[in-house]
Amino acid sequence: MSNSIKPKDIAEHVLQVVGGKENIVSVAYCMTRLRLDIVDEEVIDKEALKKVEGVMGLVEQGGQIQIILGPGRVTKVANELGVITGMKVGELDEAKIRHDEIKAKNATPFKLLLRKIASIFIPLIPAFIGCGLVMGINNMAIKATNGAFAKTTFGGILVVIGGAVFFGLNLFVGVNAAKEFGGSPMLGGTMAAVITSPALAKVAIGGKALLPGRGGIIAVLLVVAFSSWFEKKVRKVVPEVLDLFLTPLIVVLVSSFVAIFVLQPAGGVISDSIGSAVKTAIAGGGAITGFILGGTFLPLVMTGLHQGLTPIHADLLKATGENLLLPILAMAGAGQVGAAIAVLVKTKSKRLKKTIASALPVGIMGIGEPLIYGVTLPLGKPFIGACIGGAFGGAVQAALNVASTSMGLSGLPLTVITNKPLLYLIGVVSAYGAGFIATAFLGFEDPID
Repeated sequence: MSNSIKPKDIAEHVLQVVGGKENIVSVAYCMTRLRLDIVDEEVIDKEALKKVEGVMGLVEQGGQIQIILGPGRVTKVANELGVITGMKVGELDEAKIRHDEIKAKNATPFKLLLRKIASIFIPLIPAFIGCGLVMGINNMAIKATNGAFAKTTFGGILVVIGGAVFFGLNLFVGVNAAKEFGGSPMLGGTMAAVITSPALAKVAIGGKALLPGRGGIIAVLLVVAFSSWFEKKVRKVVPEVLDLFLTPLIVVLVSSFVAIFVLQPAGGVISDSIGSAVKTAIAGGGAITGFILGGTFLPLVMTGLHQGLTPIHADLLKATGENLLLPILAMAGAGQVGAAIAVLVKTKSKRLKKTIASALPVGIMGIGEPLIYGVTLPLGKPFIGACIGGAFGGAVQAALNVASTSMGLSGLPLTVITNKPLLYLIGVVSAYGAGFIATAFLGFEDPID
C-alpha cells in the first residue's frame, strides 16, 4: 500500500463495501486484523473488499469478517472506523482470540490444550522480547570489547535485566497456567516456587539431594495442572466458612508432596528427553533435519499446531540457555519474504505490488501474517515456494549450529539474540534466495487489477 493512502480513506472504503454502519455490530482489532462482527454477510461484496487498497487479506469466521491490514495500520484504520460509525473500538487480547478461534472450530481436547498453551505464553512475549534484546545487545558489547564490558557496572546491570524473564519464568508460567486450568493464580505461582526453590537442594530423598527447578517449564505445567484440578475438588467439599483457610492449606500441602515425589521427576524425564531428542535430531540429521523442520513449519502455523512448540522453546532455554529450534523454524518466514519478492518482481498487478510493498517490511521483521494471507497463500504456488525457501534456510541454520538465547523474536530481529549472528544472517539470505528462486520457477497466476 502506498504511504499516501490515508487510514480514513481505507476505513471509508471498507465501510462502504461491508454494507454500511447498519450492517456492523461491533468494531475491534488485534495486532494485524480489523475484526467486524456483521449482521448479514450476504450484503458484503467480499471480492470488492479484498481489492480495497490497503487490505492484505480476508478471513471469515463465525459471523465475523477479519480484514488483514498489518501492524500499526490496523489500529489507525479501526479508530477511523470508530469515528465514522460512532462505535466504540475495542483492542482484543491475542490469547483470548486464540482461545475463541480454536473453540469455534469444533474444538477437540488437543486443540483446547493448544489454546491453553497459547494463553499461558502469549502474555509473556513482551518480556521475552525486552529481556532478549537487552541480552543480545549486552552479548555483542562483550564480544566487541573482548570481555571487558562484562566487568563494568553497566554491563553487570544489563546481565541482570537480560536474564530477568528467565529468573522468574517458572513463577510467571505458574500464575498463567493456574488461570487457564481453573485454579487460583497465586497458588499456581506458589506451586511453581515450591519446585524451583533453592532450598530443595538441602532436602534428600533416598540419600539423593533434590534438584531445584528440575523439569523446568514442563514440570511447572504438570504440577500446576494437578494443583488446579485438586483445588477445584477440594473447594467442593470444604465448607464455605472454612474455604479461605482450609483450601489453600490442603492444596499447597498435598500438591507439594505430589509434585516433589511424582510430577517434578516426571517433568524432568520429559524435559530431558525433549532436550536430548532435539540435540540428537539436529546434530545427527544436521542439514536434513533443518530442511524438514524449516520446510514444514508454515503449514504447521496454518493449522495452529505450532503453539504446542512454545513450552519446548521455553524449556530448552531454561534448561540449557540455548534453543537450536527457533532459528530453524524462523526460516519459514524468511522463505516467505523471498517468495513475496519474486511475486513483486514478476507481477503486473499494481494492487498486488502495493500489498507486497506494505507487507514486506513487517514480514522481514518477523510478522508473516500479512504476507501469508495477502500474497503467498491466495496465489497458491508462491506458498509452496515459501516452504522451499524455509527448508533451505533451515538446513543452513542446522548445519551451522545456530541457536537463540531468548525467544519472542523472529525474522531479522532474531539476529540479536542468536549465538552466531553472522551465520544466522547467512541462513536468512539463503532462505530469501531459495524462496525467490523456487517461486520464480514455479510461477503463479497473475491477478488482474
